[in-house]
Amino acid sequence: MVVNSLCFFFMYFIGLVVLCLKCKHLLLMLLSLEFIVLSLYLGLFFLMIFYNYEYYFSMIYISMSVCEGSLGLSILVLMMRSYGNDYFQSFSSLW
Repeated sequence: MVVNSLCFFFMYFIGLVVLCLKCKHLLLMLLSLEFIVLSLYLGLFFLMIFYNYEYYFSMIYISMSVCEGSLGLSILVLMMRSYGNDYFQSFSSLW
């Protein structure tokens, strides 16, 4: 169980580091957010295995994360069509 939780924490913090370091591109931020969601799913799944819970909540969680990912991708496509790139500096409303 210790190896599983270390793997979960390692995945989570790597996702947070990538999210903080690659903040110029929207696509890289969306990918790192999906990686964080998958690591949280892995941690939730390990927790449910450890306590012998039902796995129904994990199916609800993964379906909500798929909806979140598709919404982020649709916003990315909308911004790419409007502005031509996925840099955050071109989205500034102060210009």
